[in-house]
Amino acid sequence: MTPILLLGAGRMGGALIQGWREAGAFPVADLIVRDPNVDPAAFVGALVNPPLEALSAAKTVLLAVKPQIWREAIEDVVPHLAPDAVIVSIAAGVRAADISAAFGGRAVARVMPTTAVAIGRGTASIFADTPDARSVAHALFAPVATMVDLDREDLLHAATAVSGSAPAYLYAFVEALEAAGAGVGLDPAASAKLARATIIGAAALMEAGGEEPSELRKQVTSPGGTTAAALAVLMGEGGFGDLLPRALDAAIARSKALGG
Repeated sequence: MTPILLLGAGRMGGALIQGWREAGAFPVADLIVRDPNVDPAAFVGALVNPPLEALSAAKTVLLAVKPQIWREAIEDVVPHLAPDAVIVSIAAGVRAADISAAFGGRAVARVMPTTAVAIGRGTASIFADTPDARSVAHALFAPVATMVDLDREDLLHAATAVSGSAPAYLYAFVEALEAAGAGVGLDPAASAKLARATIIGAAALMEAGGEEPSELRKQVTSPGGTTAAALAVLMGEGGFGDLLPRALDAAIARSKALGG
């Protein structure tokens, strides 16, 4: 499956390269990077923006550009690819059939990853139109992510809303918690330190213990206590139970729109 051609090495493409490097998954020499905006010094050992003729060596093509420009990004690439190259796309919302058609009928896997692949702690939702394409996607993401296979492509919209976009939900929550802490009198730096360390610790405990989030919540919620008072707001009318379905619906609608 190597060499691997990355079409785009921005936030997500760069995160993958970093994660692969840390995991020792693929030698840097097996990477071909095509992105007009990258600094070659950041990818020492990889083949960066080589002549188009060199792209025929690639066995796997990772489409890692913004969905709005994917057709433009591949226009001069496709004629130079090997006939058996497998396409793995992380372009949100863009349908596998459209990608395959644009790549001359080549096999396609679609993946919705998170940027935590950079530290080997990502997630990756995977749909593939052939077993070979699924196998290639697994090989790319297994070293850096927890993977979930989807048996229908349309479920990627939901996976995007639940996973692909969700890190930003958490960051927004921490941001709001820090501001709220400062609003009730804490020094802003102290509020930030408390909020961040608490969330990180709670997530680590959830991972280590293997217990359901609902059970962990109950363990730290004494009846009639301070946590119960706060949760009455967060889980009451207009709280998480109302907000998150609306947020996911908005993300799903946007994912569908990006697919055209």
